[in-house]
Amino acid sequence: MVDFFSPGHIILVLIGALLIFGPKRLPDIGKSLGKGIREFKGALNHLTDDEPQTSSTPAAVPPPAPAQAVAQPVDAAPAPVAPAPPVPAPAPVDTPPPPPLA
Repeated sequence: MVDFFSPGHIILVLIGALLIFGPKRLPDIGKSLGKGIREFKGALNHLTDDEPQTSSTPAAVPPPAPAQAVAQPVDAAPAPVAPAPPVPAPAPVDTPPPPPLA
């Protein structure tokens, strides 16, 4: 089994990053990456704080408002639906004959 997190692999990745981004941009990239990770952790912690806490006494829930029913006649038949127009058949495509076999 190959260990991808050996010290040699980590050093090789760091040297590659230094060559690609340069010594001036590498600290900025690290700072941005750290800030992004911190914000992500904060957002995860904020999500767990937002969950409603259950209490031992249930809160009083008002009864739901009665729904207004729309009166429809029972004897009414559904409105007739017009048939769909016929779909035209695709036009034939003229294809040249295949070349003769030699």
